[in-house]
Order: sequence, then structure tokens, then C-alpha cells
Amino acid sequence: MATAPAIPEFNPDQANGGDPFEVDVNAQYAGLEFHYTYLMFCAFIVWLIIPGIGLLYGGLARRKSALAMLFQSFMVCGVVCFQWMFWGYSLAYSRTANAFIGDLANFGMKNVQAAPSPGSAVLPEIVFCLYQMLFCACTVQLVTGGSFERGRIVPSMIFAFCWATVVYCPIACWTWNSNGWLYNLPSLDFAGGGPVHVASGWSALAYAFVLGKRVHKGEKIHNKPHNTTLVFLGTVLIWFGWFGFNGGSALNASVRSMYAAFNTNTAASFGVMGWSLVDFIRTKGKFSVVGACSGAIAGLVGITPAAGYVSVWLAALIGFLTGAICASVKDVDKWLHIDEGMDVFKLHGIGGMVGSFLTGIFAQSWVSRLDGASEYSGALDGVGVQVGRQLAEICAISSYSFVVSCVLLYALKFIPFMHLRVSEEAEMIGLDLDQFFDEQIGDWSLLEHMHDYNMQHLSGVKAPGAQASSSNSVKIEAPETGTKQA
Repeated sequence: MATAPAIPEFNPDQANGGDPFEVDVNAQYAGLEFHYTYLMFCAFIVWLIIPGIGLLYGGLARRKSALAMLFQSFMVCGVVCFQWMFWGYSLAYSRTANAFIGDLANFGMKNVQAAPSPGSAVLPEIVFCLYQMLFCACTVQLVTGGSFERGRIVPSMIFAFCWATVVYCPIACWTWNSNGWLYNLPSLDFAGGGPVHVASGWSALAYAFVLGKRVHKGEKIHNKPHNTTLVFLGTVLIWFGWFGFNGGSALNASVRSMYAAFNTNTAASFGVMGWSLVDFIRTKGKFSVVGACSGAIAGLVGITPAAGYVSVWLAALIGFLTGAICASVKDVDKWLHIDEGMDVFKLHGIGGMVGSFLTGIFAQSWVSRLDGASEYSGALDGVGVQVGRQLAEICAISSYSFVVSCVLLYALKFIPFMHLRVSEEAEMIGLDLDQFFDEQIGDWSLLEHMHDYNMQHLSGVKAPGAQASSSNSVKIEAPETGTKQA
């Protein structure tokens, strides 16, 4: 019988994994390479979630503000990459962290090289660092949805850096660092129900609250997606990327990881059915493509904390319930009187809380044991106190992320020249014309008509070519406003 490869051990005297001029730093992973190869693949497809969110948000936005969401998805990659390398990774995952936040032991990527990672001994730390950085980037990209159609880009990127530092990193430390208080409670969060979804949902709600409502709230097209195809394409990339998001969160290539990937697809599929059923009942027999996409994302969000703890049929139940519940609170922004039109709070905040709560009920020890080492149980296995632990996680992360996000946004808002929100005129003509030069989404000529109309309407000066006699005037539908242009 073949002997299993020895598991690498962290050596504090060689915190970087060894001097590559003196030792073969790869030798300690001999026979275990499949683990970090699999995790690197998972990291690569997790990256697709970031532009996927950009496409989803761009399609949900009105046409005149769609480019801003695409641009921010790439800018978030840059800002978070810098923040993570600078101090973010150290604040979340340093081995000498306290129960609430890490120290600067890995500041500037110090010693983040070939040593066994703090998350899993079978992964070189550089692999673990990349994988977790993409989690942070996805979360920040979700939060920027709170600035939907009225937030200025430069302040939003400054907020992104600060938010990742004072909100995401501490919560990630609580949840996933072996010194964190939620980790040791323990709360069960397989892939980010708390740090990613609950935190981003409440923070996006805070962003929308501080910015205030959009202008012309009563327009018929105010909450209408401008491009359902972009919404669908974004959802496809997110769904595909989620196989890496959940499938890699066991931090190894064990059967448990494969089970988590299966649960991911199952929950998303049943989330579509849950949301579509609510739409079918609400509209008396009709469906919505955007609703189906929202249901898929709700299912993915709901299974995120549970993917490595529950059986496949329970994953189906979690996905269906999360999709149905999120669809049922369709008007939550109206109930709260907060214009969070991108539904980050509805899908990720509420969906994340539902998923985390159901994890406490349905977690089964035999599923977590599929990696050969872990064993976690929920109420279904007789550990009813786990539901209370999950509620503690939900309450702590919800309150912390909302309050700290509000404080941070108000601090930025009152810094001279920061101006979190564009002017009313800029909001009327759209973020794309205000924040970008010589670029528009899709057919530029159509948006040019809108620009000419809005300039004429707002300034009282006729745009070039606007004058026409009453006998030969042509009625042109002005995009986004529903009014007529002579």
C-alpha cells in the first residue's frame, strides 16, 4: 500500500517557506500538488465573477449610466489588489492576529511565498493569498452597487480601499482566521455568507442611504433594466465563477470540495425555480428573465455558507427557499425608504442572512467529514445551539458593516472636494457622459440624441439642429425620459 505524502508544517524560523537558493521549496508539497493546482484553477474562475457583476449591474442600470458599472469592476480589481498586497491580507490572515483583526506581520506581502498557508497546510501561502484576494474584490464590487446611477467614481474607489480595510478585513479575520472570535465560537461559514454577502448587502444599503434617492424617482423606466442580455451574460459568468468560489473553499481538492461544487449548481438551479414561482404567482402566469437571473444569484448566495456542510437535497431546499424569500421581499427598498435599486441588499444581504441561518439548522457532520478531517454539526444533527451561533454571526456582521460603512461614508462626504454624489444635472444626463470621455455603451448615436435633448432641456438653449418648423417636425422619443423631442 502506498504511503500518503507527509503534510507540510509551518516553520516560524522560515516564515517564507525557505530560501530558494538553498532548498527546494517545492519539495515539501511533493505528492500534494493537485491541491494547489485545483485551488489556482478555482481562483482563476472566481475572477470571472468580478466582470460578471459589472455586466449584471450594467444591464440593470439605465443605459446612460451603464458604463460606470463596467469601469468600476476593473477599477475594483486594481484598488483591492493594491490594498490586499499593502496590508489587507495581513489584517485578515496574519498568524499573530487577535480575535478581531490581524497585525502587520505580513505587511507589504512580507513572507507570503512558499510556506504552508494559514488556511490550509497543503497550499503555498501565495496561492491562498491570491484566492482570498479575489473574494475581497468580489465583495467590494458588490458594495459599489449601492452608488447605482448617482455616485462619483473617484470617491467610490477611495471608499472601496477604506471599506476593504476597516470592514471586510476585520470580518474576514473574525470568520476565517484561526484566532477569530466567530471562527472559535464556532459559526459555520463555508465560503462567505457573512464576510461577503451579509457585509456587502448591508454596506450597499448604507451607501444608498447616505447618497440619498435618485432624482425623478417616479419615472416609469426608473427601475427598468436597460439590457436584459447583459444581465443574463453577467449571471452566466457569476454562476460559472461560483463553482470556484464555493468549490475551492475547503482549501483542498478533497471529495468535500467536489460535493460543495455540486451543491453550488443545485442551489442556483433551485433558486431559479423558487424566484420564478413567486413571479408566476405574482403576475398570474408570466415569467421574467431578470427574475430568473436574480433567483440564480439568490440560490448561489444562500448556499455559500452551507455548501460544505449540507447534503445535495438540503442544498436544493436552501436554494429554493432563498430564491423564494428574496423574490417575496421585492419591495424592501420601498419599505425601508432607501433607494437601493441594484438589489444588493435584497439578494446578498437578505439572501446571506437566510443562508447563514439555514446552515445552522441543516449542517450535517458527515458532509464536512468528506475532507477527512473536519466535523461540524447543526440542529439537524442535534446541535441546536448552532442556530444561536449563526444568529450571533448575522447580528454582529450586519450591525458592524452597516454602522461602520455609514460612518466612513459620512466622513468622506464632508471632506472638501470629495463629493460622493454627482450633481443633479449630471445624474439627469447620465454618469457615462459625466464621468467618461467620448465613450458610450452600445450605439453612441442614440445616446447623442438624449444628450442634445437634455442639454436643451436643462440649459434652455437649443442644441444644434434642434430648430424645425412646425409643419415638418419629427417626433423623436428621447431615451430614458419618455418625453418627446421636436
